[in-house]
Amino acid sequence: MSTTVVLGSQWGDEGKGKLVDILAADADICARCAGGNNAGHTIVVPVNGVRTTFAFHLLPSGLVNPTCTGLIGNGVVVHVPSFFDELDALQAQGLDCTGRLFVSDRAHLVFDFHQIVDGLKEVELGGSSIGTTKKGIGPAYSGKASRSGLRVHHLFDPTTFADKFRKLVEGRFKRYGHFEYDTEGEIERYKVLAARLKPYVIDSVVYLHEALAAGKRVLVEGANAAMLDLDLGTYPYVTSSATTVGGVCTGLGLPPRAVGHTIGVVKAYTTRVGGGPFPTEQLNATGEHLQSVGREFGVTTGRMRRCGWLDLVVLRHSCMINGYDALNLTKLDILDGLPEIQVGLSYKVDGKPLAGFPADLGVLGAVEVEYATLPGWETSIAHVRKYEDLPEKCRAYVEFIEDALKVPVTWIGVGPERDAMLAKVPKAKGE
Repeated sequence: MSTTVVLGSQWGDEGKGKLVDILAADADICARCAGGNNAGHTIVVPVNGVRTTFAFHLLPSGLVNPTCTGLIGNGVVVHVPSFFDELDALQAQGLDCTGRLFVSDRAHLVFDFHQIVDGLKEVELGGSSIGTTKKGIGPAYSGKASRSGLRVHHLFDPTTFADKFRKLVEGRFKRYGHFEYDTEGEIERYKVLAARLKPYVIDSVVYLHEALAAGKRVLVEGANAAMLDLDLGTYPYVTSSATTVGGVCTGLGLPPRAVGHTIGVVKAYTTRVGGGPFPTEQLNATGEHLQSVGREFGVTTGRMRRCGWLDLVVLRHSCMINGYDALNLTKLDILDGLPEIQVGLSYKVDGKPLAGFPADLGVLGAVEVEYATLPGWETSIAHVRKYEDLPEKCRAYVEFIEDALKVPVTWIGVGPERDAMLAKVPKAKGE
């Protein structure tokens, strides 16, 4: 099995990009399977001896490795202008992607009118605003589900594309009123964009299966995270796609047997963006500490993230769904200055324990969290490069998480740089 999958295990922003960057050194292909340019991954690496920060949104972050090919799969929704803006920015930073970036001909397209509609839908929701990125992702997936969307291959049949595009825009006018939008100007714009995009477009299903048959190593980069999954997350405060392991199969045209190794990325505390219940949220000095020290603002939106203690109920739910073989614990260094660290163990409602993570957000909003309190290590671990050199109390925190989830932690992030990721050898059974 030569496919490794990296998935977010909480509400996103766990730091998946850095692990993908490291694993891409041993991968031939890095593929995106879901989401769009609402994702945000930051990679900090040296380029010609200079510390360089790359911001990825739509393109696979495995592209930082010059021998790795990036693939945007059929389950992704693509805003073509943003695709080229991001590509041009990366190339301007010295990252040459020539001949090693492809887009599925089955991927659905995001247009500027989708972004306008995204904002209108949020206004319509009023106090129930979900907190989308306003990138048009939800409306594009809605069009896909209602079988009215346009896919990448439609761009190369100009007459059909123009007819379908006009109908799409007219439909939005009927639904939301006549907002300002130059339909004919967009049709002309996409003729130019189509010509530029064509060299990147492939039948991604055939491409991936031929690669696997040839023994190529495929790395799948998840977007968003388990608790933002359309079916299994905190609906309706979720994204519009399948962000769990099932989305890997549908978003890339792979059978389950092609998925060899699944890694869940876990932030050492919990964050989320937008609305919805957040049981371990800390609206106090601890939450402010996590926000400021952890630099908790979105790569895509710049919004401040809500912060709280690690929640094992969330993580057990995530582990059940995704069947992680291993975990990557990130941003452990952000807890350095805390004298005590709490971990959410379980939920109760009216004094009665819940068996799992509840579907009903009314119930979720009323839960009482049972916590375990662990001692902090109160010293910097940013310089540490071996697991054995971490303070004893820090290692105890890591091993507490492993024992609670019954999944080994094999990677630990202690800083933003590529080398600030410790490899931890799992214990043998019985140790």
